[in-house]
Amino acid sequence: MNKNERVEDSVERFKSSCLEAGLKLTHQRIEIYRELASIKTHPNAETLYKQLKKKMPTISLDTVYRNLSLLSDYGLIRRLETAESQARFDGDTSRHYHAICSKCKEIVDFDWEEFNGLVPPNLLSWGRPKDINVVVCGVCSKCIQKKPSTKWNG
Repeated sequence: MNKNERVEDSVERFKSSCLEAGLKLTHQRIEIYRELASIKTHPNAETLYKQLKKKMPTISLDTVYRNLSLLSDYGLIRRLETAESQARFDGDTSRHYHAICSKCKEIVDFDWEEFNGLVPPNLLSWGRPKDINVVVCGVCSKCIQKKPSTKWNG
């Protein structure tokens, strides 16, 4: 299955999930999800808006924000909180985790099979965890290999 077929398959599952959740299938909502499903960059709302604006000139930033919030509340997309307090979004809701570079802010997905089956300690008496989100923060290999810039501050 090529990338376009995977995206369209994902969009069809999204549409079914929206209907099951009682959400309307608006054109904007579908296109917001389609854009998220077609990229791996985990964009913030503003970046996603700029991409969508090229295809949908009448879409507003408010529409993007409201739909991202709604879709993440329903678990149809993932909201990633980052150190710079600007949420990023992921159309892939399958079990996976994220690594964030503190220099270039790139976010990459990774799997961790050994972690998937673990139950968090001391939470069973608290209640029932719904989701476990692992975020690894550090410096990516591309940033490590970059030579430090020589800035003169004088």
